[in-house]
Amino acid sequence: MRGITITYKYSGAEAPWQSAVSDFITAINNDPVIAGKFIYQVAIADDKQTRVHWGRWDKGETLAHLQAQEYFKTFAGHIRGFASGAPSATAHDIAFKSSGW
Repeated sequence: MRGITITYKYSGAEAPWQSAVSDFITAINNDPVIAGKFIYQVAIADDKQTRVHWGRWDKGETLAHLQAQEYFKTFAGHIRGFASGAPSATAHDIAFKSSGW
């Protein structure tokens, strides 16, 4: 299982940010090719500015399909805008996890 952690600071209006994240997650859930194979979670840190995104997927084909979709390209553009540039992104292998994650 592969994953990515994305972080950035955002202090702008919440409504556009929430809408972009919600639209992206809805698109993932509605995509029959990757639903249940690509999992995405987003958090707002206690400082109310740091945003943390976690994605994980089962295989390279799942990620390739996601990245080829227009909804992914739209979301990636939104994130660059919210982050005022490229966010910090760290790809990784999932080594251990608790049940439910």
